[in-house]
Amino acid sequence: MNDNNNKVFYITTPIYYVNDIPHIGHAYTTVACDTAARYKRMKGYDVHFLTGTDEHGQKIQTAAQAKGESPQQFVDRIHMKFRELCKALNASNDDFIRTTEERHIKVVQSMFSKLIEQGDIYKGTYSGYYCVPDETYVPENAMGPNKTCPDCGRPLTIMEEECYFFKASKYVPQLIKFYEEHEKAVMPKIRYNEIMSFLRGGVKDIAVSRTSLKWGIPLPNDERHVVYVWFDALVNYASAIGYLDDPEKFAYWWPHVRHMVGKDIIRFHCVIWPLMLLALGLNLPVEVFAHGWWTVEGEKMSKSKGNVVDPFEMVKNYGLDPFRYFLLREVPFGNDGDFSELALVGRINSDLANDLGNLLNRTLQMIRSYRGGVVPSLNGEKSDLSELSGQILERVDEAMNNYAFDEALKAIWEFIGRSNKFIDETMPWKLAKDESQNKNLDFVLANLYEALRLSALLVATVMPETSKRIWEQLGIDEDPVKYNYDSFKWGEGSGNKIGKSEVLFPRIDIDEWKKARKAKEEEKKLQESAAVIEHEEEISIDDFKKTEMRVARITKCEEIPKSKKLYKLEVDLGYEKRTVCSGIKAFFTPDELVGKTVILVTNLKPVKLCGVESNGMILAASVKKDGVSEKLTLLEPEDKSIPLGSRVS
Repeated sequence: MNDNNNKVFYITTPIYYVNDIPHIGHAYTTVACDTAARYKRMKGYDVHFLTGTDEHGQKIQTAAQAKGESPQQFVDRIHMKFRELCKALNASNDDFIRTTEERHIKVVQSMFSKLIEQGDIYKGTYSGYYCVPDETYVPENAMGPNKTCPDCGRPLTIMEEECYFFKASKYVPQLIKFYEEHEKAVMPKIRYNEIMSFLRGGVKDIAVSRTSLKWGIPLPNDERHVVYVWFDALVNYASAIGYLDDPEKFAYWWPHVRHMVGKDIIRFHCVIWPLMLLALGLNLPVEVFAHGWWTVEGEKMSKSKGNVVDPFEMVKNYGLDPFRYFLLREVPFGNDGDFSELALVGRINSDLANDLGNLLNRTLQMIRSYRGGVVPSLNGEKSDLSELSGQILERVDEAMNNYAFDEALKAIWEFIGRSNKFIDETMPWKLAKDESQNKNLDFVLANLYEALRLSALLVATVMPETSKRIWEQLGIDEDPVKYNYDSFKWGEGSGNKIGKSEVLFPRIDIDEWKKARKAKEEEKKLQESAAVIEHEEEISIDDFKKTEMRVARITKCEEIPKSKKLYKLEVDLGYEKRTVCSGIKAFFTPDELVGKTVILVTNLKPVKLCGVESNGMILAASVKKDGVSEKLTLLEPEDKSIPLGSRVS
């Protein structure tokens, strides 16, 4: 974050993938970036804060099909949730970019063309293991157990296709040298070591186009191909600041770019992206900071477990600033963290209501009672609090410059704690009873007022609305977030008339909270049970015996041009082969289906679907929401050696 030559600061979130709605991970990165951006503005920097959405790729095409929408309709609808998240989190972003915007598409095509022209992109054929959910090829030496994706743990698919390659290997030595000379270019240190180890292990040329996918940016020279989604997405950081249209703007911001990302996408940002930039002749990011993941009450977040944390709900239930505070205070930034609503309630009651809220209420009440609501003068006298204030400002600055948000907040709360202790030590209520102690009482009240004025200023980057509310109660008309930290002087509040007091953070009754949560969980279970249990009318055993089910294997899978949902499958029953149409296109790629052993209902009457005669039905289990299947699993025999054609009963 340090920039000695120029006070310019360009920070980005990763652009969020819109195959689903926002969760706590998106909120975490956005709040962290927003806090860093606000801090730099309050230090006198010219700041540009960018966020946005990544809207191309296989997962989006599949998600759109499942909803019966075109990919464009789908991203137009879902991306609005991410815009709403920015508003809900009070993010101060200066721009919001979408990868389906024309300003982005033309930059991607321009960069791709430039790399082709200079020989850094060439055509070839790629065969390898591919992670469909993450939309990335995985080298064999990086695979997880049983040929799974090292990031998401899902099975990999073998894919072979014609594609264009980027000569990544050509620029690896140059990138290693850069990182050796700029150790803070990748943060924290554990991620730097990870990236250096990966680079020194060798990087192959990277496939940067696809022919099997249609939802992407077409190559300017070969429209059978679309640009690989990660090449496309990474370019947003340059396209948003005028790479083509406004060279002066680009030249102003680009030398000062910083990226904040989750640790799962660090290789894209610290390997692929800088290699692309080196090939394009552009400077590399000053810093890339990779933060950790959130679990939820000790468990991995997943839709199937129903424990995905909804940031909109958290803001609604507990307030925006307490939620922002918790995200940055609970876990050292860069480490993994565990989200617990009980821990959030604990922070609200302890840190916010008890510490900060009580300091404000006690101080204002005493100034109102003992000095008619007017802040007395300090007359230049020093106190332990005034001496400590300078140290706290320095500690906060150092922590913020290293994205150590939790350390900055710890320092601030040490100061708040010391201010509360100052009240207990000086006992102003006793001083007020003795007229000879008027000067000492003025000294105490003035110092407490200044401590609050500074505390509100220090929390403004994390809790901007709370900071403003405190200053309003202190009788200060300014907005703290527009104040420059370096201009703060202890004692400037003398003579101010305090405003109307109000409770800053109402305490939450833990017992009542636990009762309400238990009732909510029980209601949720009932709703889930009601949604799952959908019985058909009863049948006899003789009716059931009429259904003939046999073990079969899928040997071929083709798309049906007229259908968005159906695949044309060829299945082998051992004694014969059949053609079956199955509406599972939204959930599987052809490569995932070929070779699967399945259960086939074989005695259904043939039916024509989209012009293809279907002779049977594959059995599957589905999870539905609002009548729409969100997840689908094919029924497979556990023992794969069972002969094809075996009767299932």
